[in-house]
Amino acid sequence: MKQRSTLLETLIWGLALIPLIYLFINWQALPDRVPIHFNYKGEADDWGSKNFLAGVVLVVTLGLNLLLLAIPAIDPKDKITHMGSKYHQLRLMLSLFSSALTVFIIYSAKAGSLENSNFIHLLVGGLFIAFGNYFQAIKPNYFIGIRTPWTLESETVWRKTHRIGGRLWMVGGVLMCLTALINDPILRLVIFLATAAIVVLVPVVYSFVEQRKERQAAH
Repeated sequence: MKQRSTLLETLIWGLALIPLIYLFINWQALPDRVPIHFNYKGEADDWGSKNFLAGVVLVVTLGLNLLLLAIPAIDPKDKITHMGSKYHQLRLMLSLFSSALTVFIIYSAKAGSLENSNFIHLLVGGLFIAFGNYFQAIKPNYFIGIRTPWTLESETVWRKTHRIGGRLWMVGGVLMCLTALINDPILRLVIFLATAAIVVLVPVVYSFVEQRKERQAAH
């Protein structure tokens, strides 16, 4: 078990270092002013210094990993610790996501445009699928999961919401990935954002409705 835990931590921090190594290798090739924002067509419409880019990479990789490492220690109900290896598997997925995202950001900054913006759709869609698959393993806590006033108030509502939300996130993640096949950039973006809004908002509304039902049944 300890050996597996050490291997997992090595993978997590190894993934976090990949973008920093990639940035170091490409540092001299980057212009002093790099694109930091792109429009829906993948064209750069805002610029910043490459030092700013380095700061973003540090925050998204090392900063995120340090935060996730600290969360179990500050969880007031100690619920995350009870998730065991599941939480660290989630950390690994987030590390993989942040690493892939920041490498793509550096690559796009060097290229001066989003040469393949579909990659973002695939990446985010994949993250939704992965998280949806793990939702039922997440115990009530203040840091990860569908945290609404109604799920935090009732463990039953939390469990029901995450069961429905997990399925919805997985289906939504698949749809997000499929938007990469759409050629029209506006239509692709609209469907992607609409899907994201639905999979986020529906579980919130569902948790409210379930909490109302639970209160009415108690009276």
